[in-house]
This record gives sequence, C-alpha cells and structure tokens, in this order.
Amino acid sequence: MGYCPTLKFLYKHVIIMNMKSSPFKLKQKLSPSAAKKKAVRDKKAAMTKYRKDAKADSQRKHRANPSATGDYDHKTSSFKSVKANRGNDGQGTKKEGKRNYKIKK
Repeated sequence: MGYCPTLKFLYKHVIIMNMKSSPFKLKQKLSPSAAKKKAVRDKKAAMTKYRKDAKADSQRKHRANPSATGDYDHKTSSFKSVKANRGNDGQGTKKEGKRNYKIKK
C-alpha cells in the first residue's frame, strides 16, 4: 500500500477533532483544576489498604482460574461481566457497604 497524503490528513484531523484536550474519552467534563483534584482523590482511594487487598485478591482469583472472564465480584464471590459488576446489581452504590465484601488478606 502506498503513501496517501489525503488519508494522512483525514486521519490526523479526526484524531485532533476527537481529542480536544485529552487522548482519553472522559465521562465527566471537568475543568483542568477539578480534573487534577479528582485524579489526586482517585489515586488516594485506589491506594488504600482495602483497595489494595481487593485488587490483590481479584488477581489471585484470576490466576487460579485463567478461563474466567470479566470482573471478580467480592460480594457474590463469583466472576461477573464488567457491566453486571457495577452499581450494586441495579440497587445503586449508596446501599453498598464494605461489610458485604469477602476479601482474603
């Protein structure tokens, strides 16, 4: 396949038009300062002992069962699709609590 300057222009144009200010498709439209604050909060939450234990446990479960697909749900102790493992099975996240989750440390 040869070089096509028209396709190169269109490809760059589409990428630049879709990127705006970030290469990631963001769910929330935040100002730059709010996005930085959110990144700090998210990182802090992800690095708590509870989250580290949950991630390690999930990784152990996946290694023990390589044919499993999707996310490991610590509440039901089973693998679920990514979509089904969000939002407390349609009940919303306000009713959730850490006491419902089984994590081996």
